Amino acid sequence: MAKKDFHLSIPKEVAEQLQLKDETPVKLIVKKDRLVVQFEESSRQRIFQNGVLGWPLLTAVLVSLGYYISFVIQKIHSIKFSGDYSLATDIIVLGVIMGTLLFAGFFIWDRNNPQNHFTKNIYWRNFPVIVLSFALILALVLIGSMWLFGLLFKGVVFDRFTASIIFFVFGVLSNLAMVYFALVVDAGVLSTVLTLVIISGVVISMAVNNQKYWWQHNLSFLGTSNASSGWQFNATLIFSALLMVALIDYLFVSLNEFFAGSRRLILLRILLTLTAVNLGLVGVFPNNAASHDLHDQVASFLVFFIIALVVSVRWLLPAVTTDFLVLSYGVGMTLVVAECLFRVLGYLSLTAFEMIAFLLAFGWLLMLFDRIEALINNGAESTIALMDMDKSN
Repeated sequence: MAKKDFHLSIPKEVAEQLQLKDETPVKLIVKKDRLVVQFEESSRQRIFQNGVLGWPLLTAVLVSLGYYISFVIQKIHSIKFSGDYSLATDIIVLGVIMGTLLFAGFFIWDRNNPQNHFTKNIYWRNFPVIVLSFALILALVLIGSMWLFGLLFKGVVFDRFTASIIFFVFGVLSNLAMVYFALVVDAGVLSTVLTLVIISGVVISMAVNNQKYWWQHNLSFLGTSNASSGWQFNATLIFSALLMVALIDYLFVSLNEFFAGSRRLILLRILLTLTAVNLGLVGVFPNNAASHDLHDQVASFLVFFIIALVVSVRWLLPAVTTDFLVLSYGVGMTLVVAECLFRVLGYLSLTAFEMIAFLLAFGWLLMLFDRIEALINNGAESTIALMDMDKSN
């Protein structure tokens, strides 16, 4: 029996929005039980097309050449790999500068791509936060890499030509990575960056304060004046809050295309934004003696907003699934149990309670963002559900 071919028709308005032509190549992909129409010239493939690859390579060549010439002018014949004024330091500093500039340039350039629905819904007010987020991730990766290589090749010294070649290799790799992420960044990638920023910042603060036995106090001790580099913990919270606001802004701007004027989504956006603002205020008002009361107040409001989101998500989020509701109520009940174990029975320490509450709340927020992104990808289905909800009012 001969196999039968099927034909897929794309609505005219969709074709016009994406600027499709008769010769535009596409392919169908089955992904998570869904049929996805993907353009052959995807963002991942475009890094090897239209001269895109030349920019990270050319930038690395020019900076590496200038790096070598600076050694010649200063008559420096050898350079140590690690330490002050070392090859590792130059790779981190210049690598972050190159990568950030390339990321920003290609992020702006890709806004004119009709197939990219992410950048067109990003306003300029959020652009600096997104760029700095990826710059911070690149800096952390390079710092970690240089620290590891410094341990493996302790005390090694290179001649200026070899040092320039090593600098070029790391420059090319970091440039390619930043250009790649500039072309593929979306809400999912932004959520991953938010996770990396806040977790890496908190973990580094814990490691720095290991000798001060921070766990004998509380999690907020990491941001106090008594902690080592307390500013780093506070900056992590503030920066994560800004990144969270940028993600919320993008998600709800995209949702507005399908659910314009929905009062329920407006209220959900307000609650999420207030949650992000309170997260930032916890860093603005650290748990020092002078700001202790303010710190406790904003931390309490943060808990209240999380609980309000968990309780109200059933009515505020369209097309919410039963599994997500069960998960949400499970998180809420666990938070209540943890509160009772801490305050009533005294079983949990303050540090343990804060860490449990933070992990549960932050993990649930990430799943909520993922659910909202799914609504955007299934806008037509969700629009029907939301219309039914509003009619019931």
